[in-house]
Amino acid sequence: MRLGMVIDLKRCMACYGCQISCKAEHGTPPGVFFARVLKREEGKYPTARQIFLPVLCNHCDDAPCVDVCPTEASHYAENGIVDIDADLCVGCRTCMMACPYTNRYFNGEPLNYFGEAGPTPYEQARTERHQENVVMKCNFCRSRLDEGLDPACVNNCPAKARIFGDLDDPNSEVTQLIKDRSGFTLHPEAGTGPNVYYLAP
Repeated sequence: MRLGMVIDLKRCMACYGCQISCKAEHGTPPGVFFARVLKREEGKYPTARQIFLPVLCNHCDDAPCVDVCPTEASHYAENGIVDIDADLCVGCRTCMMACPYTNRYFNGEPLNYFGEAGPTPYEQARTERHQENVVMKCNFCRSRLDEGLDPACVNNCPAKARIFGDLDDPNSEVTQLIKDRSGFTLHPEAGTGPNVYYLAP
């Protein structure tokens, strides 16, 4: 089994539901979003339009972040998921430089949303949950997968633009969508073998 995700750009309306649900699920620090929605405008009036591109860790088959990690903190977990063992991470950030998708974050000096007022109870729980001076990123919500649930970003997408499943199963919905609608990956020239696919709008 090799888990992956398909994102239908025709359905995405940039509501940020994936981004907010991911932040709520993982309790990430200010400015850290494992799931992001990038926006840009193309064309000229009167035919200008906005393009939305949801991004996250691509959980590559040949992940450069895993190859360069000196402590094996970045590793392949079960089902093809690329994960980080915080206990082994020394915060060298080599993996961040190696990732062609810029989807890793360094959890350095603790930050609070309310500055000098100190951490809220939610932020205090986050501090206890995430180690400092280590790299962090999306892990397809492995704790949810263990409970038989989809990742938070998939579960909370109101437009059903995200589909999650087994890329090795020729009959799975993700595999069929990639085949029928010519699914593509970002930066194929990098040769990393991403497991997040996109369907053209």
